[in-house]
Amino acid sequence: MNVVIDDRLLIEELLVGIDRNEATIHTTMYWYYRACRAAVAGAGGHLSGPFGDVPQAQQKRAIASMLQLSVNIGLPEARQTVPRMVEVATRHPQLNLLNLEAVAAASTLEAIIWLSPAGASGVLPRVLDLESIPWETVHLT
Repeated sequence: MNVVIDDRLLIEELLVGIDRNEATIHTTMYWYYRACRAAVAGAGGHLSGPFGDVPQAQQKRAIASMLQLSVNIGLPEARQTVPRMVEVATRHPQLNLLNLEAVAAASTLEAIIWLSPAGASGVLPRVLDLESIPWETVHLT
């Protein structure tokens, strides 16, 4: 089963791990970028806050692994994702690039999207429902 995880769940995976249930984990370029930015230059917010909650050595390992993303976490191929983003944008012009990429990635990978509670409270779930893309909220540890 392919799963696309949001930026907060990517951070959770790298800091403490998430229960994969045999899933193949992917993320998007924008979620990956936001997670890296939070790790390196965060200000203690929703994305960078968790880095302050772990010991210094574990924090450094997590940041290093974020910047050298493991091959165990897939990134969708742009040649497939970008055309799908354009298709989705014609149906949902209100979506920003981050959400367009998430919808397109899940569609091309035939994946379910796992969203953190904060991610599940935005506009993305409604569009995922309209696009018949399965999603669920994954609670943080």
